[in-house]
Amino acid sequence: MQKLIAAPLNPTWNVIPKTADEWKAQVNASAAATFETLPALRQELHVKVEPLTIDGVKAYMVTPENIPAENHNRLLVHVHGGCYVFSPGEAGTREAIFMAGFGRFKIISVDYRMPPDHPYPAALDDAMTVWKAAVKMASPKNMAIFGSSAGGALTLSMVLRAKKDNLPLPAAIAPGTPMSDLTDAGDSFHTNAMLDNVLVAPNALCDAGAGIYANGHDLKDPMLSPIYGDMSGFPPTILTTGTRDLLLSSTVRVHRKLRQAGVEALLQVYEAQSHAQFMRDTSAPETKEAFEEIARFFDKHLGR
Repeated sequence: MQKLIAAPLNPTWNVIPKTADEWKAQVNASAAATFETLPALRQELHVKVEPLTIDGVKAYMVTPENIPAENHNRLLVHVHGGCYVFSPGEAGTREAIFMAGFGRFKIISVDYRMPPDHPYPAALDDAMTVWKAAVKMASPKNMAIFGSSAGGALTLSMVLRAKKDNLPLPAAIAPGTPMSDLTDAGDSFHTNAMLDNVLVAPNALCDAGAGIYANGHDLKDPMLSPIYGDMSGFPPTILTTGTRDLLLSSTVRVHRKLRQAGVEALLQVYEAQSHAQFMRDTSAPETKEAFEEIARFFDKHLGR
């Protein structure tokens, strides 16, 4: 983890594409680099990944080699991060592989449609399509939703949408460092600017990605910025961030809003970590610790 913390600033943090073709080229280059790391990651964590289509939505079934008895009837739904525009296809399964490997749960990872071709609400619509199908595969009492960054925001927005549409809610959720406020409100957007070596600063590449996802919609719409939604009745929630994370405030504010709504919410903050560095390297003890914390939280709240 010290190596990740000491790394130079993300070299593409302020390389903002100007056209749809430029976006696709940058996304594809990033995905190709991630894709190369996946076979070794799957092998190390003893996880199998299989493509599937659920009611027209692309997804992946992520399955650990050994599932403990208490997890046989449990199912997680994963929504990947990437500023709403990065990590298409199998590149989006990395976090789900970590969760399957360290937590030993069966997971459906949603390969939701993304901009520039498919702006809001395509990602949320796809995630909800998978959720509606998934609650027929397992009892919602035995299910959780998780994801980080844009996936953390989508996790929160999925619960808001499920409440609105009178759909079953998961038994627990784990939004990691969620992009919960696309207006960039929050102290850490200023205090951690140029300290976070992943996102680096507000109004840079990640915000640009979120901007083409929002596609002119009101950024305070709770389905885009769930911090502005009604969080009463939410399931127990575990949130994860770091002290240098540009989205530290976005995570803290969600935690406070959940607590004010009477929801059981646990906030874990890792020393010196920038945005989502808890899911970057299997050799970092903090990575194992973060996912095992989430797994314990799920074990406490999910039925069997």
